[in-house]
Amino acid sequence: MTSPIVRRSNQSGQSKEPERANSPLLASRRFAAWATEIILVVTSGLIPFGIGVYANSRSDLNRVPLNPVLVVTERAIARPLALPVSYGIRNVAWPTNILWTIALLAPVTLSWWQLYLLAKTGSTIGKRWLKVRVVNEQGKPPGLGAVVIREGVGRWTVPISIAYLLWRYSFAFPNLGLFTFLSLLMIVGEGIGLPSRRGRRALHDQLAGTYTVDALLASNRQAHSTGGNDQAEEWQEGNEELAPDQTNQSPNLWRRIQQNPNLTLFGVGLTSMTAVLATLIGTQVYIQIQQSQRATEKINRQQFDELRNQLIPNSGATNEQRQSAILAMGGINDPQSIKFLADLLVSETNPSLLDTIQQALTTVGPQAIPELKNKNQFLVSELESVGSTATQERELRQGRLQRNQRTINKILSVYSGKIQSVDLSSTQLGQSGTPGSSFFNLVLDNLDLSGVKFKSANLNQASFKGSRFRGVGDDGRWDTYDDVMADLSQAQLQQANLTDANLSRVLMNRTDLSRATLNRANLSNARLYDAKLNSTQLVGADLRNAVLEKASLTGADLGDAKLNEANLYAARLGRATAIGTQLSFANLSNTDWQGADLSGAYLDRANLSNANLSATRLAGAVLRSAQMENVNLQNADLSLADLRGANVAGADFKGAILAPSKQDPADQFVQTPDLGSVSAVVQGVDFSQAKNLDTKQLAYICTQGGIHPRCP
Repeated sequence: MTSPIVRRSNQSGQSKEPERANSPLLASRRFAAWATEIILVVTSGLIPFGIGVYANSRSDLNRVPLNPVLVVTERAIARPLALPVSYGIRNVAWPTNILWTIALLAPVTLSWWQLYLLAKTGSTIGKRWLKVRVVNEQGKPPGLGAVVIREGVGRWTVPISIAYLLWRYSFAFPNLGLFTFLSLLMIVGEGIGLPSRRGRRALHDQLAGTYTVDALLASNRQAHSTGGNDQAEEWQEGNEELAPDQTNQSPNLWRRIQQNPNLTLFGVGLTSMTAVLATLIGTQVYIQIQQSQRATEKINRQQFDELRNQLIPNSGATNEQRQSAILAMGGINDPQSIKFLADLLVSETNPSLLDTIQQALTTVGPQAIPELKNKNQFLVSELESVGSTATQERELRQGRLQRNQRTINKILSVYSGKIQSVDLSSTQLGQSGTPGSSFFNLVLDNLDLSGVKFKSANLNQASFKGSRFRGVGDDGRWDTYDDVMADLSQAQLQQANLTDANLSRVLMNRTDLSRATLNRANLSNARLYDAKLNSTQLVGADLRNAVLEKASLTGADLGDAKLNEANLYAARLGRATAIGTQLSFANLSNTDWQGADLSGAYLDRANLSNANLSATRLAGAVLRSAQMENVNLQNADLSLADLRGANVAGADFKGAILAPSKQDPADQFVQTPDLGSVSAVVQGVDFSQAKNLDTKQLAYICTQGGIHPRCP
């Protein structure tokens, strides 16, 4: 490519002076244009996202599953940034689904539109406003290919990749604040550029072969030009760096290949020989591995056949020999030996041999779980097929099932922390509740059960005291994408003991935890959608940010539990005990608390819109700045409740107690103290749109600083 001739005259020298004078101004306009582009893209996503968040907080909108595209996007972003994974698909308000989809598509669409404008015209929206232009060496718009290299590779990929590597392997990982700081630092550093013969030039411009010029200065020069040749010369004088000397340009790759054909042939030949040699070595290694595996399998089959012959009923082997054969078979660790031992565990009746079989299967370890699980499900179906009158047959099959359950229990206990891939879904490991059912109790206290799949398993009356259902994963850090969590969704855990258990972020959707004990358990960020927690003990439990949407907690004890920012949309909490419970910022819209005790509970800034709090005890509750639109407070006790800043528009106060009336001393057998100190704090609260306020309530509101049109 030839460069236009540049005139070396006094006039051209003078024409370059304004460019040098304006260079700091051009740099500031370049930065302002870049900031404008970022603001436009970010704003296009933040506005619909913010409106979607607001719509999701509304309780009067139907809720639907989150768009699968958004779910996939969330997980794609979560993995590289080490954000905690969110299992399952949460429900959101239907407008939120649409708005969040727009929030995803709008920035992408706007970004590609700006890239198209930059490729075709040399200016984005921001650059056009601030009179900045990007051109190639000929002074023309750069084209789509150069723009992709300039923006996709140079401006974003290179600096953010460097920042990511520094962050990922630093002591502060997974702190997103540090990653954001490093990314900004690298982007700004790349934009400042590297010193060259003609001044500083950004890395993205050097990679794409583009130049950032003053569009206003260029247009002025074009207006004063007298002809096509003069215009080209003046353009080159004003932007001399756009036409570097051809002699100083380094030859490209294709030119080097043409100039050095022998070197090229040598490189191609060396690469081909290396590829052929690597293929031969890899093939030989693969053949060796396959031969070794076949030889090992042949030896294992021979050993298995010899040991099986000693264990057949008519083999004539002594009891000691049979025990030795069983233990040896457990050491083979072969699929056919595992299946044989699992079958023998069911059919054998000798107590000493049964203990030996269990010991052999325990030696095999977690590899025996799949076969034991299959046998467990078969035995359960067999037990269910036996009629209630066949008592002897039923006891026989119950005994077989119990041996299977005990073996699974022992393997889980022995290999704690090494069972992350174990799948016990739909396994019977608890009480069924039917007459004559198995009396086996699963005991897995103080164990590491992270990653075990208990989906739809029967774990009734099991004991998991102090056990951990969540692990740190390979990176050794909590709250990152690779955290290993158990799956307890749809499991039966009635009357199970999970005291002090770590169930943080565990999936427990539609799990039955009725009458279970979860005192002081860590359930933060757990997903308990539509779960059954009726009469469950949750005293002191940590349920912060947990999802309990449509869950049933009727009669549950939530005393001193932490439910800050938890989502209990449409949950049922009738007759629940929540004394001193922390529910700040929680979503309690459409919840049913009828007859519950919320004395001393912290409900500040909680969303209680459309909630049913009839006949509840809210004495001493903190309801500051709570959203209480259309809440049902009929016959509720609000003695000493703090309502300052609460929104009570449409709330029903029929029969609600704001200040207990004093009894006539003559009607009292024992005189009671003055109750004036247990009055609700309503100063500044607007009761204008509240419903069913009687004269006594209005009198109290007006005298205590409340707001109502009927107040004097």
